[in-house]
Amino acid sequence: MSALVASIVVLSLCRPGTAQQVSYALLQPGTVPPAPTVQPVQPVQPSTLPDVPERHRFWDTENGMLFAATAGLNTADFIATRNNLRNGGQELNPVTRVFSGSTPALAMNFAGETAGVVGLSYFFHKTGHHKLERMTSMLSISTSAVAVTFDLTHR
Repeated sequence: MSALVASIVVLSLCRPGTAQQVSYALLQPGTVPPAPTVQPVQPVQPSTLPDVPERHRFWDTENGMLFAATAGLNTADFIATRNNLRNGGQELNPVTRVFSGSTPALAMNFAGETAGVVGLSYFFHKTGHHKLERMTSMLSISTSAVAVTFDLTHR
C-alpha cells in the first residue's frame, strides 16, 4: 500500500516539470533560429599504434623457477602437515582437512594444488594476463611458505 502511495506522489511531482516545455506548434516560422553552420569534415589522419610488448613463452625461465618453487613449497607443506597430523596436530585449512585422513589423499591434495596453479597460470597466459600468470604462482608460494612456517613453529 505504501509503495502505491509513494508511486502516486512521485508521478504527481513529475507532472509540473513536463508542463514547462514549449510547444513547437506555437512557434512562428520567423522565430525559429537558423541552424548552426557545420564545419567541413576533416579526413582522419592515420596514427601508429604503440609497440606491443613481446609475448613470452609459457615455459620460460621465470615460470619454470616459479613452478619449481611452487612444487617445492607444496611438497614441504605436505611433509610438515603430515608430520603435524602424525604427532596429534590438526589441519587448519578446511579444504585440506577433508583429505587429512590418509597420506595418499593428502599427497593428492597438494599435487592437485600444484597442478591447479600451473593450469590457472596457463589460462592467464593464453588470455594475455601475464602479470596474473606470474602472480598466481607467487600467491601459492606465499601461502605455502606461511603454512610451512606455521607448521614448523607449532610442533
